[in-house]
Amino acid sequence: MRAGAAGVHAGEQGAVRGRLGIDAGVYAGRVELRIPVGLGFESWCRIGQQIRRISDSSCWWLADWLVYGEEQFPGRYQVVCDETSLSYQTLRNYAWVARKFPPSRRRDSLSLQHHAEAASLPGAEQDLWLARAEREGWSARRLRQELRKRARRLDEADSATQVQVTLSLDSERRDRWMQASEAARMPFMDWIVRIIDDASSGRDDADRKTV
Repeated sequence: MRAGAAGVHAGEQGAVRGRLGIDAGVYAGRVELRIPVGLGFESWCRIGQQIRRISDSSCWWLADWLVYGEEQFPGRYQVVCDETSLSYQTLRNYAWVARKFPPSRRRDSLSLQHHAEAASLPGAEQDLWLARAEREGWSARRLRQELRKRARRLDEADSATQVQVTLSLDSERRDRWMQASEAARMPFMDWIVRIIDDASSGRDDADRKTV
C-alpha cells in the first residue's frame, strides 16, 4: 500500500510540474519550493516567471470560482468560501471585478488589482486606462494614483464651470417671489432659474428677429 501511495504521490507531483512548467527535480509543495543544486540560470528565471503567473492567476480563479458558486449554489456557496481562508469581503471584491471584466476583456499582463482600480469607470474608459497601464508598465498602485489625478482634474473642471450668484432682496420682493414660486409649485431656487432661463431665451429670440 505504501509503495502504491508513493507511486501515486510521485505521479501527482510530476503532473503538477508538467502543468506548471516547473523543471524536473524541482519540488513544489504546499509550504516549500525545493530547488536542486546546479539548476541553470534560465531555468531559475523561468520558475520565477511561472510563480508570478500562478500568483496573478489565482485571484482570477478564485473570482470565477465564487461567481460560479453564487449562480449555481445560492445559499450554500458562502459556507464553502471558508475553505479559502480569505475574508468574504475579499472574495466579493474579486467576484465584482470578474463580473465587470469577462475573460475576453481581461489583460494577461495586468493583475486583477489593476482591473479593480479601473472597474468603476465606464467601459470605454476601463479599456483606455488598462491599455495605458499595460503600455507604460504601471503597477496597480501607479494606476490608482493616475486615476486619482484624473478624478481631481474632473472635479476642478466641474468647479470652474459653476457660477455663484448672490441676490440681495428686500423683504417685500422676497415675499413676492416666494409666493410666485409657491403658485408655480416649484422650489424657490428652481423657480428663479426658470425665470432667468425664460428671460434669456426671450432675449435670444428677440436678437435673432432683429438680425
